[in-house]
Amino acid sequence: MFDSGTFVRTHVMRPTWHFVAAEDLRWLLSLTAARVHQASAYQYRALALDPDTRARGRDVIRRALDGGKAMTREELGHALVETGMRAEGLRMTYFVMDAELEAVICSGPRRGKRQTYALVDDRIPPSRPRERDEALAEVATRYVVGHGPAQDVDLAWWSGLTLRDARRALESAGDALRREQLDARTFWVDRGEPASDALRDQEPSVHLLPNYDELLVAFRDRSDAMDRDLPSQARIAEAILAHVIVRDGLVVGGWKRKDAGSSTAIALNPQVRLSGAELAAMREAVVRLAAFLGRPVEVAGLD
Repeated sequence: MFDSGTFVRTHVMRPTWHFVAAEDLRWLLSLTAARVHQASAYQYRALALDPDTRARGRDVIRRALDGGKAMTREELGHALVETGMRAEGLRMTYFVMDAELEAVICSGPRRGKRQTYALVDDRIPPSRPRERDEALAEVATRYVVGHGPAQDVDLAWWSGLTLRDARRALESAGDALRREQLDARTFWVDRGEPASDALRDQEPSVHLLPNYDELLVAFRDRSDAMDRDLPSQARIAEAILAHVIVRDGLVVGGWKRKDAGSSTAIALNPQVRLSGAELAAMREAVVRLAAFLGRPVEVAGLD
């Protein structure tokens, strides 16, 4: 599906990689690209990438890929250098990101293990544009359906929108979402979801999540995703945005992974007391990880 262009990898919303359904790319860029450019303004200045220079870079990249070609980052860099432009290191990174934000390029089919870039117009059929309010409402609805309960600050962080636009987006979603109050905080919930006091499964559920998992990175306020007994040193960003152990949706510790040849060793570091049933559930999580990796997994930290 990736190589066929059903979804693409590109910069949209925050200045980081996202996988985006092809039919959503253009209207998402229309909504959020300006904000990503603003977030990149310091680097543009530091790298001497003024608007005219970036526009010339986009033209070079467009000509290099014309005719349905797909090229690696290094090949695009050579094309820029051949026209007399500097395209080394971080400067090349921002040339590529600028071309992505301006809907010139997106990911192309892989070449072995290497990523390529192709023209958006060659890769993605035309799609219906959206008015700004419609696009805001769509982003808010999709975010809350996939991540809620969530606050306006969470949507602003995840989407890269201003807080004002995030609030406008949530209000524009209409009947698709509902509000819930928790103390002084307002949360938005998918209207089709049961109330927050719905019964959870009786059996404990434990998962080993990778770094930057959406359970945590998708929120500005991550306090509700942490077990109340999690110590302070395990609540800092460096810990909770790394590999984490999650019990019933709450972070209870971390884990590390080391690959060596055809096997993998992991070290589990729960930071709260776990019951026998919860330790058994963590062992099951290790078994699932081994099945996913397709290789043996040696474990430390289960005793």
